Amino acid sequence: MTKIVAITACIAGIAHTYMAAANLKKYAKKEGDEIKVETQGAMGIENKLSSQDIEDADVVIFAVDTSVSGKERFVGKKVLKIGTSEVIKDGDSAIKKAEDLVNGKKQ
Repeated sequence: MTKIVAITACIAGIAHTYMAAANLKKYAKKEGDEIKVETQGAMGIENKLSSQDIEDADVVIFAVDTSVSGKERFVGKKVLKIGTSEVIKDGDSAIKKAEDLVNGKKQ
């Protein structure tokens, strides 16, 4: 089981932010991984990741099309950066890429 934390954020901060979050959760669960997702959308930051969440994570997924607020919280962590559209189209692949990053496999 891989422990994943993720941030989703799109330019408008509406649909893609939340669709990407839903897909990451769906496919992480399917793979038996643990995931917590912080959304940075039009409503501001929701489900903010705690410092403990981040510390315990094996990998961070930035499913974003814009800048991440509070990016300094993730210094020293393995980070997969991917666009929200890619996660919406193929959430399974995004989770597998994160797992590969943890396991030292080439992207």
